Amino acid sequence: MIYRQEVFAALSTLTEEFQRARPFPHIVIDNLFDEATLRRVADAFYPAEDPRWHRFADPRRETKLASTSEMHLPLVVQQFIRELNAEQFLTQLGALTNIPGLIPDPYLLGAGMHMILPGGKLAIHADFNRHPTMNVDRRLNLLVYLNEDWEESYGGHLELWDRAMRTCERRMLPVFNRTVLFLTDDFSFHGHPEPLTCPAHRVRKSIAMYYYTNGRPAHEIRAPGEHNTLFQDRPQDREEQP
Repeated sequence: MIYRQEVFAALSTLTEEFQRARPFPHIVIDNLFDEATLRRVADAFYPAEDPRWHRFADPRRETKLASTSEMHLPLVVQQFIRELNAEQFLTQLGALTNIPGLIPDPYLLGAGMHMILPGGKLAIHADFNRHPTMNVDRRLNLLVYLNEDWEESYGGHLELWDRAMRTCERRMLPVFNRTVLFLTDDFSFHGHPEPLTCPAHRVRKSIAMYYYTNGRPAHEIRAPGEHNTLFQDRPQDREEQP
């Protein structure tokens, strides 16, 4: 069992908290997973220089490392991710979010292992809205953080911004065994926009999982059609631009 059973069993009671959260539906769940399992997952991450990483190197928007295929993942990470794509977990997510018929992604498009090195970041954005292979709508993001003894001064906070991109309404430190679940639509602006300030020997590790449905409510759509990542400027970003 990869879960702490008492926390896992209570997920379906968090629906109101999830729905009422601002700036968009989300919830933070600490200590959901067995700590020994998470340590094995974290220890299995490739070193930064490993060629199996896909490297995002846009200094203004995105500087991070990500895995590209389940087939290339360490076995312990494969097993962990398959549990997150299994019926038991999908049923609990559906009950928590009131989104029935959730579809996992066996291709792990954009999901899997993520790692950010000192100085790296991910600008505020809304995610791509359709899976190009399965032709389904992206509805939920699940992030599991793997960073033990992570200090506030290291940065790496996940930020959630309002629709008008005027205010960051919530910041979450990526500490070990913290899980963040949030609705993904054309207005769910989030990211890690400040460069990581951890010591040179530390990195920010996470597992990212995305869940889909066949169709989505109209109020989650900004404009018809498919789109890739929609990057957004914060007020301070606009002031810094020439």
